[in-house]
Amino acid sequence: MADWHKILVAVDDSSLSEQVLNYVGEVVGGIDKVEICLLHVYPEPPPYYFAEKHTLQEYREEKETASLKIFSRAGKVLESHAIAGTRITTSCLMATGKTFSKTILQVQKDGGFGTVVLGKRGISKAEEFLFGSVSNAVIRESHDFTVWVVS
Repeated sequence: MADWHKILVAVDDSSLSEQVLNYVGEVVGGIDKVEICLLHVYPEPPPYYFAEKHTLQEYREEKETASLKIFSRAGKVLESHAIAGTRITTSCLMATGKTFSKTILQVQKDGGFGTVVLGKRGISKAEEFLFGSVSNAVIRESHDFTVWVVS
């Protein structure tokens, strides 16, 4: 079983991410052994992106630049809960050829994270049926690690 002290937190630029980070900080803020990886997953570029003469490299750079702001804000939230910046790492990945949930699960597996923390989007049942829910998909596949879903 993976080490629960290794926590993978999926983040984006939403207010829900801030709630997730505050929750993580309140729960593990005083635990010295905790290591947190902030993960930002972004989609593949839309088809029109290339039609406008942009490159994949430009798209990646654009998304990675945006993720730096997300990680900076996230780090400040965690540090306000006494989680040292030295215990926080970051990862920014494009969901290439797979869903966000599959990307998160791959990072969890590769990194041996014992805890994955996600926000629960406020989507309707119809949207969930059509597009699926990232949190539900991760929960379905969580056989040897813990999932915290924050709403």
